[in-house]
Amino acid sequence: MHVDLRDSQFLVVGGSSGIGLAVATAAAAAGAAVTIASRSQAKLDSALAGLGPAATGRQLDTTDLASVEAFFAGGAAWDHVVISAAQTTSGSVRKLSLSEAHATMDSKFWGAYHVARSAKIRDHGSLCFVSGFRSVRPSGNTVLQGAVNAALEALSRGLALELAPVRVNAVSPGLIATSLWSGMSQTDREAMFASTAERLPVRRIGNSSDVANAVLFLACTPFATGSTVVVDGGGTIA
Repeated sequence: MHVDLRDSQFLVVGGSSGIGLAVATAAAAAGAAVTIASRSQAKLDSALAGLGPAATGRQLDTTDLASVEAFFAGGAAWDHVVISAAQTTSGSVRKLSLSEAHATMDSKFWGAYHVARSAKIRDHGSLCFVSGFRSVRPSGNTVLQGAVNAALEALSRGLALELAPVRVNAVSPGLIATSLWSGMSQTDREAMFASTAERLPVRRIGNSSDVANAVLFLACTPFATGSTVVVDGGGTIA
């Protein structure tokens, strides 16, 4: 599919690293005027160095509703908004502290909710959440992540009705090789990737660009709304 985003204003919340940065890179390559938002100015500066002079960056903490409202106040409407910002903690429900659980919900669900509530998006433009395949394929150690992802996907379907004719969708990745796993030792990380790849029908781990392709597909497909596109290498059926 030919992707042409020339003359469009494209915002990626969480666009300074990982999947968000891959989305921003792909959107910029398709001609969009890209803005990335992140809590970290250092990460913004690093990401902008590779995005080119047409890209801009702004600091934003999505868990702070007042900051989110101020971010969007008075500005022009966006053509496309993608929300990829999240910091989550794994662990079983009975061992994960409530403060960690609340922080996960604040970051991934309520942060996205704040942006969806405040963002100005032009008619027939798009809003896209990044969820995760644990919404439909839970594991005993990622129960909360699965619940948060399922909530985001339900939110996208409801908002597709409430915000129409703005289009609202979600992309649900499986295991993606990003800096999220940098806290693991290289040996453990490579072993996890290899073990997972053996079980997946595609026989490999996902890359951020795989997810970015799906996000741009939804942005550029005017008949797509209320959809969740799963990009998991077959993880939900393996």
